[in-house]
Amino acid sequence: MTTSPGPAPIVITGTGTDVGKTVATAALAAHGLSEGLDVGICKPIQTGLGPGEPGDAHEAARLSGVRRMLEVRRLPDPLAPETAARVAGLPQSTLPELIDPIRAWLRAPGGSASDTAPDSAATSAPARGRLDLVEGAGGVLVRLGTDLTVLDLARSLDAPVVVVARAGLGTLSDTELTVRAIEAAGLRCAGIVIGSWPADPDLAERCNLEDLPRLTGVPVLGRVPAGAGALEPDEFGRRAPGWFESGPVTALRRDDPSAQVTPAVGT
Repeated sequence: MTTSPGPAPIVITGTGTDVGKTVATAALAAHGLSEGLDVGICKPIQTGLGPGEPGDAHEAARLSGVRRMLEVRRLPDPLAPETAARVAGLPQSTLPELIDPIRAWLRAPGGSASDTAPDSAATSAPARGRLDLVEGAGGVLVRLGTDLTVLDLARSLDAPVVVVARAGLGTLSDTELTVRAIEAAGLRCAGIVIGSWPADPDLAERCNLEDLPRLTGVPVLGRVPAGAGALEPDEFGRRAPGWFESGPVTALRRDDPSAQVTPAVGT
């Protein structure tokens, strides 16, 4: 297995489209910044936007206050990347074309806490470590190119995977299928984040919170409140660490096995 230099990144995937991956990525990034980490956000492929329009990585960076960011490729139509390339008459993405820029970005020197933290939390102290988040496209088996999925990216980076899931009915099957696909690929699923947790969860949502760890074998790491993406960045950054359970965010990485994350419980 090929490994990336330095600490492994964390790959963020979802159980499908519109489950809250970008806001969850921003929340994890803000959590990392609150711990004094040098945080970066990467989006290998962005679809559905023209040149110069802010994409998912830009939005996650705006919300969290992260300043180190990478978008590798952009396709114009709002479709799965493989389909978007075909419709636009463009070449399909290959693993080396995506991985090589990501590896170069991972090798690049990081900054101090003041280089990455929101202005309200800026400090001249050196960063305490590094956290790189790689946000996929759609679900775990969405094709980024011909026979290329986010699983191939995660495997090439030797990265653990975090799954962003829905809160309501249907999420148990979707999430278990996603976790099984990750593990069948020989990868570690570090946990689940609920991408949009309601202020007043119903019975199904409360039961799902208890059942997801039991059925998938991985913890629910946190719950991003519904509507969190509409918060102002300063407020988002202040609140985000409280959406996750105890334990450093670096505990999600394969290279920090001594750190433990306490699974989410209750409502």
